[in-house]
Amino acid sequence: MKNKILNSSAFFSFSKYLENKLSEVGRFAFFAKKALVSIFNPPSRWKEIFKYIDFVGNHSLGIILLTGTFSGLALTFQIWLGFNLFSAGDLVGPTVALAILRELGPVMTGLIISARAGGAMAAQIGTMRVSEQIDALEVIGVDPIQFLVSPRVVATTIATPLMCIIFDFLALVSSYYLSIHFLGLDEGGYWDKLSAWIEISYLVESIFKATVFGFFFGLYCTFSGYYTKGGARGVGLSTNKGVVTSMVMVIVLDYILSNFIRFYYLVTA
Repeated sequence: MKNKILNSSAFFSFSKYLENKLSEVGRFAFFAKKALVSIFNPPSRWKEIFKYIDFVGNHSLGIILLTGTFSGLALTFQIWLGFNLFSAGDLVGPTVALAILRELGPVMTGLIISARAGGAMAAQIGTMRVSEQIDALEVIGVDPIQFLVSPRVVATTIATPLMCIIFDFLALVSSYYLSIHFLGLDEGGYWDKLSAWIEISYLVESIFKATVFGFFFGLYCTFSGYYTKGGARGVGLSTNKGVVTSMVMVIVLDYILSNFIRFYYLVTA
């Protein structure tokens, strides 16, 4: 009898958890649809969009400069240590470039900006929700999603790939500098292998992934903040939830997009 009660209690808890998650997915889908439609609704919010592009991009530039440079240095050194065991040092350049352009650049950029800018956006909107500022916007006839959410989503979608390009560039430059001036690789062989292996489509892949990452974390972090409840504690929980979910989904989306791109190449080959 006791086991039956425990089993029924566990089943009820699981079903309740599943119901809540499915309800949240539905609410997010509705929120995303409304945010996308609101982008094209008047009045235009160009001033807000440029303000948030500056917030997401320009204010993240210092972190991107540091992480891009040292990611390129660290990856190059580790790959050189492995390849040097097999006298394959001339493959360090193209291997590092492939890793940066196809995976490391967009993923690291997505993780960094979602943690810094995404968390801040969730906290800002969450604070406005618990302090009833969003309710005040609705009272005066301003659509809060069109005013608060859509400009931020557009800004993250634009700024993230721009930051990704900078990350990729710095990582590749630092890799080149370390390879030639410290590890002693032949410069002619380095460029020869790089030009033979690397194609412009790899940079396009990097930008495409970063654009998707920026769009998703901008949407989810604003969603998390928009539905905040529970005062200051709720703001903290919403911010944490927005950042953690966004960072996890960057990794998940990276795998999905990598397979999608590979399928696209197979179909169009």
